[in-house]
Amino acid sequence: MHLVIRTFLVFVAAAFVFSESVAAAIVFKPGKKPDFVMPGEEEISGNAAELFQIAQTAEKEGDIKRAIKAYRSLVKRHPKDALAPGALYRAAQLYEEEHEYLKAAESFVKLVEKYPSSPHFDEAIEAQFRIGEMYLGGKKKKVLGIPFGNSLDNAVTIFAAVVRTAPYGKYTARAQFNIGLAREKQGASEAAIQAYQAVVDKFPDEPIAADAQYQLGYIWFKATRTGTQDAAAASNANTAFQDFLFRHPNSEKAAQARKNLELLEHKQTTNSYEVAKFYDKQKYYRAAVMYYNEVIRQQPGSTESDRAKKRIDQLRVKVGDAALQPAPVTAQAPKKKGSSPSGNRTAERGPAAPGSANDQAPLPSPDTDVSLPPPASLSPDTTTAPEPPSAPPSTNTSSDASPDPETSASPEASASPAP
Repeated sequence: MHLVIRTFLVFVAAAFVFSESVAAAIVFKPGKKPDFVMPGEEEISGNAAELFQIAQTAEKEGDIKRAIKAYRSLVKRHPKDALAPGALYRAAQLYEEEHEYLKAAESFVKLVEKYPSSPHFDEAIEAQFRIGEMYLGGKKKKVLGIPFGNSLDNAVTIFAAVVRTAPYGKYTARAQFNIGLAREKQGASEAAIQAYQAVVDKFPDEPIAADAQYQLGYIWFKATRTGTQDAAAASNANTAFQDFLFRHPNSEKAAQARKNLELLEHKQTTNSYEVAKFYDKQKYYRAAVMYYNEVIRQQPGSTESDRAKKRIDQLRVKVGDAALQPAPVTAQAPKKKGSSPSGNRTAERGPAAPGSANDQAPLPSPDTDVSLPPPASLSPDTTTAPEPPSAPPSTNTSSDASPDPETSASPEASASPAP
């Protein structure tokens, strides 16, 4: 009996000590067992003014987690109250101050979507852009202190929200351009081209349009230098750079664009010359001469052009001019059942004899070229949005208070310099 009493007293004492050290709450609900809720996790209720005051008090006491919860409760329970937009904006600011950047961005997006007439609309767009640039530069979400997730995908999501919610804002063109940057960094060239083209088409008068036009050329140009099988890449690169020089002749990237065009032209000539030599070595002289002539047409007077002329003259002496003329186009006879493809028939006949021509010879494998010029628009990212304000929390319970002019973006700060 004494053992039972002592055990009971120990439990009572432990419960008393535990309740003193942890100011937890016991929540009683009808028909359910009581729930144990940790401090700060208890449900916060009240009307809009009461919740706003709870949040303000929590901020003053340094309990940021409780302040955010009170602000969010206000928005959830009283979404149409005049205090709701200001509460949501302040919650987003606190998330950013606490380095919860994705939650901050989501809250800023919710503000501009749900309360487009909020006096904090422009500031919320600015904050989204600022956070997006952070992820574009490599910021990663942390889970239990460990970097996690693709920062570039986060950047694209945030910038896309800016483009969607503020299609005519001062950050929209740059946000669209940054989508292209993110996709280009990911190696998603097709998506990057679409993003850059959208900048050129929708924001032709914005300074960033010049950088987008340059990047269109650079992506195609890079493809021609890395062994692409796309024959249109060189043509697209040439067209994009020519358009860039026509529209932006005084751009700081104009000199590099001209240099790229020269490199592109020389690369095309070199490729044609290498293909001609390949056919020449395989004794497909008609095809070889076609490519030698292409070299002469592309860069007359160049070293390759002179060599091509000399080799054509040697082949005329060797196999005769008639053997080098383009073959007449004839209707293809229907294949007999069981016959081999033309490539197999050629293989069965053995190597081509001197003087014969075969226009169906395979092309050589494209080579790769790592001597790329610098990607002019991919220099270290420069933040173009102002830093978040660091002013102490306001005690004003009205959401209509105008923003602090000292923390508002100035035209100079919001300009989009060429990257």
